[in-house]
Amino acid sequence: MARPFRFGVNLLTPAGSGAEWRTRCRRAEQLGYDVIQVPDHLGTSAPFPALVAAAEATERPRVGTFVLNAGFWNPTLLAREAAGTDALTDGRLELGIGTGYVGDEHDRAGIEFLSAVGRVDHLRHTVEELDRLLCDETGLPRSAQKPRPPLLIGGNGDRVLQLAARFAEIVAFTGAVTDRAGKLAPLTAGRLDERVAAYRRFAAGRESPAELNLLIQCVRITRDRRAAVREVLPRTPGLNEDQALALPLYVVGTVGQMAEQLRDQRERYGFSYLTVLERDMEAFAPVLEELAGS
Repeated sequence: MARPFRFGVNLLTPAGSGAEWRTRCRRAEQLGYDVIQVPDHLGTSAPFPALVAAAEATERPRVGTFVLNAGFWNPTLLAREAAGTDALTDGRLELGIGTGYVGDEHDRAGIEFLSAVGRVDHLRHTVEELDRLLCDETGLPRSAQKPRPPLLIGGNGDRVLQLAARFAEIVAFTGAVTDRAGKLAPLTAGRLDERVAAYRRFAAGRESPAELNLLIQCVRITRDRRAAVREVLPRTPGLNEDQALALPLYVVGTVGQMAEQLRDQRERYGFSYLTVLERDMEAFAPVLEELAGS
């Protein structure tokens, strides 16, 4: 049986003031989003204060990091931040984490940007320590959720998916790969099939299945799907219009067509938890309304 849909919005623009941030968070709640998320990039709001403020400004949505760059964090100090944030938000935290992928940000922060292997090694160590520390009843502060806040792990590679199969309550697929500069190259529908299938193999022994998340990169309400996708073809070198229209991370068409696309993708891949970028928050709201509760 398919999981019911959940919807998150990733608020990328840094807070200009407390009042402005509260207004944005309340608007996300009014539109029906289930989770208010913040990224972990230089130039965006500091994640944990932003999430505490988001929870204070709203009543219903959960709050989450989407996703933390493990390379920026010491696991013990991160466990303290997560537990404290979960307590201050009355158990509304979803702790999302990945390897980090923008080398320039590490350069600016004076933190070594490890090789891909090194970044996954550090992510593994961080996740193992988070799981141990957050489940330790003798640690302080204590999180509100027991045994710990749900963990979201984002990535597409085998080693990250194996880690997610062991520890994550939520697995986030970007639908894309990145280069050192953080530039995205989308995964084709077939390639994403293969990545989800790989995760399912790794997770075959789990007692309960994880929730699967997809980050949607583009939302366009239109009656001319081909014209809309032609606008983004420069971002998808090597793909033609038909291949671009088949990309799961592009959601284009009428509200009904987009809702049907997302139902089909839930059936095909298992994606029931969908995240949109802040720039698409308003445009996606009618689709959210169409799918809410289903």
